[in-house]
Amino acid sequence: MPPSNELGVVTLKKGKESIIKSRHPWIFSGAIANVENVSVNGQLVIVKSYQKENLAIGSYSQNSQISVRIWSFDTDLIIDKNFFVERFNNALQLRKSIFQSEDTNAYRIINSESDLLPGLIVDYYAGYYVVQFLSASAEFFRDIIIQIIKAQNDCLGIYERSDTESREKEKLQQFNRILYGNFQPDKILFKENGLSFYADLSNGHKTGFYLDQRDNRLLVQKFSYGKNVLNCFSYTGGFSIYAINGGASFVTNIDSSESALKMSDENHSINNIPKNKFQNIEGDVFKLLRKFRDENKKFDLIILDPPKFADSEPNITKASRGYKDINLLSMKLLNKGGILFTFSCSGHISLELFRKIINSAANDSGKNVKIIKQLTQSSDHPIVINFPESFYLKGFVCYVE
Repeated sequence: MPPSNELGVVTLKKGKESIIKSRHPWIFSGAIANVENVSVNGQLVIVKSYQKENLAIGSYSQNSQISVRIWSFDTDLIIDKNFFVERFNNALQLRKSIFQSEDTNAYRIINSESDLLPGLIVDYYAGYYVVQFLSASAEFFRDIIIQIIKAQNDCLGIYERSDTESREKEKLQQFNRILYGNFQPDKILFKENGLSFYADLSNGHKTGFYLDQRDNRLLVQKFSYGKNVLNCFSYTGGFSIYAINGGASFVTNIDSSESALKMSDENHSINNIPKNKFQNIEGDVFKLLRKFRDENKKFDLIILDPPKFADSEPNITKASRGYKDINLLSMKLLNKGGILFTFSCSGHISLELFRKIINSAANDSGKNVKIIKQLTQSSDHPIVINFPESFYLKGFVCYVE
């Protein structure tokens, strides 16, 4: 590491060094006593205890409540290109060990803090890399990171989706653009578990596809044989295609986005799914679930994969009501012995709270509901023990009697 006088210095308040010793990678502004020699947003800093003990190296954000994101708890480590090359390669090796078959060529390579690269997301779609620089820490090392991705043998192009709310909070300029390569980012074809899909890198949710639901889509396929399926918040039809591939008799997809449903049609088509096996309905899930209830419609399997209902703590109560509403309605729409796949991707909704919401919905439905499996994000979105925020996607498979 360069001499400490070449780095900024962040000194913690008395007693706050326990944050570092628990190896959590964030330091909030309220834990900081003093900041010295920081002139550039995202600049490297050495974090010191109140007693001036060196604790970690991180990047300082001048605008975020998360003032420091930790790169390393080894204060002798040099944060340079070699550091990023090693961490990128470590993350890539993990994904290669998970995806050893050509049946899947789209996955997350860098999952931010989970891969010890805070504020950085790198997703891979059949040779095309999508990057998100979510914080000042990642932004500061932007050029090095782009160089590393360009150097990958299979790199056909790089697309940037740094157009997130987190950048807005850090007062960073938002970008949605091609960084490298000549390609049409709104229609990248890739494979997942042997099925084919298009990803819209420029306009789609997240980086173009919900890669974090891969394992759960495969599980839906196993439950779908002979079933009439309702797929709510269907986006571009991922769960639907897996369900039909698993032998579903029919799938009804609901989404509020016309463009998502158009791509859903294309995704069904490229998997040779006949049009009499599914329908796409543009509309509000909350309203349509009530309409189906009033019409006494019934389904054998329902999938609830809504967008994030709670983006902050003040929204938890409202979000909880929303989750209960759609789950209660879905339980009433299921035939006896029906299956409910229900999810929450809201980090502010804990697993225990989500279980309580499902329990409350079950009580009000008047049905006996059993949780037969607990679900989480796919394995290329690892959960780090010392960073509970990395566990965000939770779900249940429920048997509704």
